Amino acid sequence: MHLLNKAGIALIATAALIVSGCGGSSPSGPVEGSWDDVLAAANEEGSVVLYSTQHPENLEKLKVAFQQKYPEIALEFVRGTDVEMNPRVETENRTGKGTADVHMVSDPAWITNAADSGAYSTEIVGPAFDNPAFERADSVINNRFFLTSAAVFALGWNTNALPGGLATPDDLFDPALKGKVGVVNPAGFAAVVDEYQFFENNWGSDDFNQRLAAMDPRVYPSALGIAQALSSGEISATPMVQPLLREVAAGAPVDWALPDPAWGTPWYSHVLSSAPHPNAAQVLADFMVTVEGQTALSFGYGSALPGIPDSVARAQDIPLPDIKTLTPEKISQFQEQWEKSFLG
Repeated sequence: MHLLNKAGIALIATAALIVSGCGGSSPSGPVEGSWDDVLAAANEEGSVVLYSTQHPENLEKLKVAFQQKYPEIALEFVRGTDVEMNPRVETENRTGKGTADVHMVSDPAWITNAADSGAYSTEIVGPAFDNPAFERADSVINNRFFLTSAAVFALGWNTNALPGGLATPDDLFDPALKGKVGVVNPAGFAAVVDEYQFFENNWGSDDFNQRLAAMDPRVYPSALGIAQALSSGEISATPMVQPLLREVAAGAPVDWALPDPAWGTPWYSHVLSSAPHPNAAQVLADFMVTVEGQTALSFGYGSALPGIPDSVARAQDIPLPDIKTLTPEKISQFQEQWEKSFLG
C-alpha cells in the first residue's frame, strides 16, 4: 500500500458514500438463467477488469490462474491504494462510465457503508460462494461483499542488523534501534489507524505508540516500502510489515514473526453495478473464492478457504474493525496526534 500525501481524502469519500451513490448509473447485472448462461455471456464479453490493493505479485498470479481456466476472458488489474481506488469506483458509479468490474478493498468504513447502502454492487451469483468450506454466513455481507483475503501484520527485522531477531513488540525499544525502526504513516488509511490503536490496546501498555515515536522511527508510505527498506538495510526492525515470505524466499537478509496477538485487516471484494462486463465480473468473483483463486491470492496472507499453501492465517478469524472508532472526525484527530508525536 503506498499513500497519497493527502490525509482525509478516503475519509471524506467514505462519509459521502450514501449521497454519491444515489445519483449513479442504473444497476447492471448478469444475464438471467443458469451459471452456464452466465459463463457463455462472460465469454462473449471477453474481458474483465479488477481494481485491488492486494500485493501485485499475487494479482499477477491471479491473472495467470484465471486465464488458464477461462482463456476466452482477458483479465486486467489496476493496483492502487484505497485512497486512490475508492474515489475512482465512486466516480465511475456516479457518471455511469465504468472501467472496473470487480473491486477488492480493505478500507473497513468504505466496505461497511457501501455494503449497507447497496449503491455500488450487484448481488453475487457464482456457485463457489456456496462451497461449505467458504463459510458463506461468515464471509458474505448483504449478498454483495465477499471475504477474499486478509492481511496479517508481523514483526520484521533485518537479519544482518538483528541476527537474534525480535521475540516480542517490546524488543523494538532496544536503545540500539533508535532511528532504525520503520513505521507507516496512517494518513488517509482507516485500517492503519486501527493498527496503531490495536498496538495501544493489545501490546502491553497504553503508551506503546508514544514509546514507538520516541524511537525516532523512519516513516514510510506503505508496508511494502517498509519491506523494501528492511531488505536493503535502511532500517533494522518494524512492528508493521506483512509476513516476509517472498523476501525470505528471494534470499533477502530479513525474517519475521507473528506477535501474539497480531493485528490484521480483511479484504472484501464486490461486483460493481457500473461494471461494463457484468457477466465476466461474476465469473471473476466466483473464481476468487475457488481453490485456484485463493492459492493465487493468499501467498503471505490469510485465506478464505482452508488448506491453501503459503497462507499465514484464516481470513474468517480477522474481523472488520468497529467503524464507530474510525469515523472521519476520530481519524482526523488521531492523525493530528500522530503527526505531533512521530513527525515532531
